[in-house]
Amino acid sequence: MKTVNGRILVVDDEKNLREFLEIMLQKDGYEVETAADGREAVERIENQFFDLLLCDVKMPELDGLGVLRKTKELWPETHVIMITAHASTENAVDAMKQGALDYITKPFKVEEVRLIISRALERKALERENALLKKDERRGGALRSLLIGESLPIQRVFALISRIADTPTNVLITGESGTGKEIVAKAIHAGSSRREAPFVPIHCGAIPENLIESELFGHIRGSFTGAVQNKVGLLKMADGGTVFLDEIGEIPLPMQVKLLRFIQERNFRRVGCTEDNSVNVRIICATNKNLEEEIEAGRFREDLYYRLNVIRIPMPPLRERRSDIPLLADFFVKKFRQELNRPIARVSEETMEILLHYDYPGNVRELENLLERAVALETAAVIQPESLPADLVSGRRRALKPEGLCRPAELPEEGICLESIVEDLEKKLIQQALERTHGVKKKAAELLHVSFRSFRYRLDKYAMNHREEEATPT
Repeated sequence: MKTVNGRILVVDDEKNLREFLEIMLQKDGYEVETAADGREAVERIENQFFDLLLCDVKMPELDGLGVLRKTKELWPETHVIMITAHASTENAVDAMKQGALDYITKPFKVEEVRLIISRALERKALERENALLKKDERRGGALRSLLIGESLPIQRVFALISRIADTPTNVLITGESGTGKEIVAKAIHAGSSRREAPFVPIHCGAIPENLIESELFGHIRGSFTGAVQNKVGLLKMADGGTVFLDEIGEIPLPMQVKLLRFIQERNFRRVGCTEDNSVNVRIICATNKNLEEEIEAGRFREDLYYRLNVIRIPMPPLRERRSDIPLLADFFVKKFRQELNRPIARVSEETMEILLHYDYPGNVRELENLLERAVALETAAVIQPESLPADLVSGRRRALKPEGLCRPAELPEEGICLESIVEDLEKKLIQQALERTHGVKKKAAELLHVSFRSFRYRLDKYAMNHREEEATPT
């Protein structure tokens, strides 16, 4: 019988029964402790956690119901199974009303006890998994919502995901922070034949430079100071599934060489090991850096770039998909009114007008934070502008329109969104350059005095790369 690991406390004043259950459960692979009465059981549970209690109903001084109540007070997630004689089943039923999961009657069959315990711990494992999923849902609510939208830029992303999901091809996802790079990677994994295998995200910028090789490839004991035991690397953990290398532009050059070798040969060596390990993983990378500029600056290997950039998915910032803001706002209002138990119905028209004209340097995550704050603060049924940050309402964080930016301009008192102005101007000039050169991209790049590689990056960044390039005249 397959068992689920767990820590069990057996509480019974009958020594023979207590010892029999201890030996049987230890043989089944459980970690078991015992208590001879209710008071000893309470002392144990006050100091440590148990996944399951097997507790007799009838005991001197503190009976099983008292132990049950104390257990639920200290550890609500601990399951309790009561042990009772046939004549006392009404007490066991009483116990179930007070939170016991099940009961066993004496004399009992060994296989019956094993089955009840196994089911209880399987249920506990599922509850733990569901709790983790709910936690992930709360943490990833903004991420999932990033794929809500009907605008043309986000529809292009949806179309790309559906076309490439079930292929083994490496993917590079580009875009600003908060635009949904990780959820796109998860969507690609979920739509592939690897969906049942692990999806392992690795934040390259969060791992210290001296540890990144060990984290990716693993190490053997004694290979460096602090390596007190063997370690399985993240790539091995993802075997059969997908590895998501977030912020790939942060990987140091020496590690880029080893990553390139792994991509080419699909094998690697753990730190301190002389034997190769092979894995079957799909690689999806993401970055908010301009990797073409990083190559020109000597900070990123060109050969690695071309290995990773087989299919590129540029993620549009929220300011370029403003028509999706009402859909996203509705999603977040529903999400937070449930989580915060607030009677909020919707966003007022005036508030929506403010949200539609803000440029969101933090993209959808920033919109989520704004609406969480608004739902928490709002006292009416409809979110009013007063529940938004005062500087947003007053317009100090709104973007200045780009008209007239080619001539000197004074900085207004309320300030400007410099990034938005630069991007709007850049798109406008790129469009003019393409029109002037009749769509010949190399000539447009020359007209703007940028490299062709840099020009193509900007086309991808602003989703302007939908035209087929004309032949360059000789």
